[in-house]
Amino acid sequence: MQPFKTQFTLSRDYLAECFDQSLPYGKGAKPNYLFPALMLAAGAGSLIFTDQPRVLGYMLIAFAILELLHIRFRRAWWLTRQMWGKSAGSEVTVIVDERGITTQSEHTQTALLWSDIHDVIETELGLIIVAKSGGRHYLSKSLFTEDLVSEIVATARG
Repeated sequence: MQPFKTQFTLSRDYLAECFDQSLPYGKGAKPNYLFPALMLAAGAGSLIFTDQPRVLGYMLIAFAILELLHIRFRRAWWLTRQMWGKSAGSEVTVIVDERGITTQSEHTQTALLWSDIHDVIETELGLIIVAKSGGRHYLSKSLFTEDLVSEIVATARG
């Protein structure tokens, strides 16, 4: 494999692409509405059917509403947390060579050897690289040529 090196800025647009492309393949792809529904029911039941102080019922209802807000605004909250991080806005260097894929920035350095890669999930706009340890790393296809994307997928899948 011919060594390839490129750079990009870890911008809000890149992070938004990362979230949008990774979400369907993650553990939380479908939001769990059962938990807030059960909390709402328990809170309402506590208010209606018991003579206990109403604090517990109101707290359960408040937590259910908070959980629904978390589900509704999870993308915005995730992006905000990423933008607050020290890596936001930094230059990232990606090197693809015969050893694997290396990413370097001012704050981090990650090296994924080809032997450490379990799978590569190809999305419409990028690649989700799944490590044997379970970690997932997103790289946008806009960083690479079409031939290199094909070569990365073929090499990673072995």
